[in-house]
Amino acid sequence: MTKHSDEFKREAVRIALTSGLPRERVAADLGIGKSTLGKWLAQYRPTDLTSAPQADLARENERLRLENRVLKEERNILKKGHAVFREPTAVRFAFVESWRHVWPVETICRVMRVSPRGYRSWRSRPISQRERTDMKVLAHIREQYSLSLGSYGRPRMTMELKEAGLNVGERRVGRLMRINRIKPIRTRKHKVTTDSHHRLGVAANWLEGDFVAAAPNQKWAGDITYVWTSEGWLYLAVILDLHSRRVVGWAVSDRMKNLAIRALDMAVRLRNPPTGCIFHSDRGSQYCPYAYQKKLQAYGLRPSMSGKGNCYDNASVETFFKSLKAELIWRRKWTSRRQAEASIFQYINGFYNTRRRHSYLGGISPLAFEAKVA
Repeated sequence: MTKHSDEFKREAVRIALTSGLPRERVAADLGIGKSTLGKWLAQYRPTDLTSAPQADLARENERLRLENRVLKEERNILKKGHAVFREPTAVRFAFVESWRHVWPVETICRVMRVSPRGYRSWRSRPISQRERTDMKVLAHIREQYSLSLGSYGRPRMTMELKEAGLNVGERRVGRLMRINRIKPIRTRKHKVTTDSHHRLGVAANWLEGDFVAAAPNQKWAGDITYVWTSEGWLYLAVILDLHSRRVVGWAVSDRMKNLAIRALDMAVRLRNPPTGCIFHSDRGSQYCPYAYQKKLQAYGLRPSMSGKGNCYDNASVETFFKSLKAELIWRRKWTSRRQAEASIFQYINGFYNTRRRHSYLGGISPLAFEAKVA
């Protein structure tokens, strides 16, 4: 049992006499029992409190202070519980249970619009089968959220759970994610990084916004982006096969020189594309030089370039960069280029190509999509 000082007891008596609030409310706010407060009132009641000239002012000040404290308390409860405020009663009871050690139960119940009696009855009942299933599903949601690098929302999460053998619907998954504040991390706005202010040769746009390919190695697309580290910029060039959106070639370096060529060499070694495969890029200074165009010609690739100042003409690669940065790059500070390079390698080969579900592919990974259509 907590032993209270005489000063605390006198302050409690003063609040009870001047606040104008019921004793039950004062006792609950102070974390003591009603009977305890009654004993303190009999022991410490001042004889001149009501007769003092400043009594009315003291009562009003104390009432306003207590009201302000209660309002702050209720505001904090609402901030924590806004996601479950319109949920079923059982969900709000669970919220009360989670926070009862922080705020008085009566206060939480009043804010969440449930009765303390109903809450006590709920606590005494055994957990239902539905609640057990929710706990099981939630455990899987947390696991898949971690494995997806925080990128999956309700539709993709539901696909993952069904593949794991759980017979759940999107509404249930969405409810559990919302209640437990599990949501995909949002991205930043697009920033243009292409240097197209040059006098190098420019190829025609053979894609014309058509990013659909009927088979592998018919249409490729490439681009370059930057990643900031404590050691300076790390440049990343990638090439995607537009049939499956799989990254088939990539290269990183602390310099731009030959970066696009290295990514192209890797893609050709991996896929050995047929003559006539379209390679699409923007009008960046890495893709227009004679050396790069000569490489494309040697490999039998047909060059294609976006319209001037139109980033949407290479939307597939821009989408990949957006996913990479939202799901990996922007979430931490990179102390070295080597650290960033290793993480990018793991993201591309261990997640994006092999596990990440793509809406464009019907909710499966590029690797699974290629195996499906093979």
